[in-house]
Amino acid sequence: QPPTATPPPTATSPPTNAPTATPTPPPTATPTNAPTATPTLTAVPTPLGGGQQIVFVSFRDGNNEIYIMNNDGTGQTRLTNHPDEDREPGWSPDGSRIVFASNRDGNFEIYTMNADGSGLARLTNTAGSERNPSYSPDGGRILYDTDQDGNKEIYVMNANGSNPVRLTNNDDLDNQPSWSPDGTLIAYVSNQDGFFSWDIYTMNANGAGQVRLTFTGDNFGPVWSPDGSKIAFQSNRTGPDVYVMNPDGSNQTQLTTHPEHDGDAVWSPDGQWLAFESGRDAPANTFARDLYIMRADGSQQTRLTVIPSNWEPGWRPE
Repeated sequence: QPPTATPPPTATSPPTNAPTATPTPPPTATPTNAPTATPTLTAVPTPLGGGQQIVFVSFRDGNNEIYIMNNDGTGQTRLTNHPDEDREPGWSPDGSRIVFASNRDGNFEIYTMNADGSGLARLTNTAGSERNPSYSPDGGRILYDTDQDGNKEIYVMNANGSNPVRLTNNDDLDNQPSWSPDGTLIAYVSNQDGFFSWDIYTMNANGAGQVRLTFTGDNFGPVWSPDGSKIAFQSNRTGPDVYVMNPDGSNQTQLTTHPEHDGDAVWSPDGQWLAFESGRDAPANTFARDLYIMRADGSQQTRLTVIPSNWEPGWRPE
């Protein structure tokens, strides 16, 4: 019997406990912090004149009321609403209060209110007529004129109406007082050197040292520039027109040349502009006025209001 073939041994695969290769993760890219773009700052334009609003008087409602508007003539808003007269508004140095004259209680007295027309306060209570109020540069006092002594004289009182003190004592008429920016001088109008001649004077804050500045025509409404280097005023030697001069009366310069009335000029807070009233665009043979602005040299005269009549502007401090 032939031998049986022995099958070849089966190859036994040895156990291979070889370690499993751990896959190597690809390197993570470290993000590079890109530089943050610096935002571009948009320049905020300085308000024309350094102040954004002008207070004024308007007769559009059938009597004189106080309004406020933006310095480009937009946003005209009524602040007072009384059947009697509200006149001659002026700002406190911080722009928060308006001082004005009103005959709402009979004769003209001095009042103040907030810039939005709220917070009305009466400051004077005499048998006379108190007009043309003006805050001191520090806001602590108010100048005004009154005929409580029989003729127009200039007084000063605390901003709350207390302690009124008489500054002038002439037999003639003294009115329309205006503080210098440093509070040391007062410009005003008087006919003390001739009953039919109105001129501009200055005096110390206590009423002493009165000096005459104008000698030609009738002159009214003196207002100091913010830096104290000029006084704007109205003169009827021509026009009447708006003029400026140095505080000693020198270098009197005509700014407007229109044949109709130009006057009652006030300075912008930065001293680069003047707001004023004019009858140049009013209907013929009327006393209507509108408000305009111009550069301090008289250029760029621009109309702001188109509803006669509007007058007595005051540029709000900023």
